[in-house]
Amino acid sequence: MKKQILLHGLIYGLCGGVLIVALKLIEYRFLVLEHSVEIYGGLIALLFALLGGWLGLKLTRNKEVVVLKEVMVSADAPFALNEQRLRELSITRRELEILELIANGLSNREIAEKLFVSESTVKTHSSRLFDKLSAKRRTQAVQIGKELGLIP
Repeated sequence: MKKQILLHGLIYGLCGGVLIVALKLIEYRFLVLEHSVEIYGGLIALLFALLGGWLGLKLTRNKEVVVLKEVMVSADAPFALNEQRLRELSITRRELEILELIANGLSNREIAEKLFVSESTVKTHSSRLFDKLSAKRRTQAVQIGKELGLIP
């Protein structure tokens, strides 16, 4: 891109130089006195063309964005429940069971059928679980549960 800008600048510069030499060779004073407005207009047009080309190349350049994200990788060791966090957050076994089922992708209705409880009971347990984990959504609760070592 920079080579193109330099090349365009060099070409425009050479054209300007050729024009100046041409003006010197013919009646310079006559042209300057009689056609000064046209010459100034041409120079201004050339300036705007250069500026437009430069801005076009500058603004349309692809910007590289580097995204760094920390990803938790599970170890080969078997999952061990973090009992201390479980007690600190006072999460019941039923809430933990519901969190595991949410992590498996089950809906509230499917969880209710699997645990033989009503759907409103599942919603109550989920709501309390979300409050304890400070989560707003099911996916956020699963993520926090994994980070805290509550679910594999």
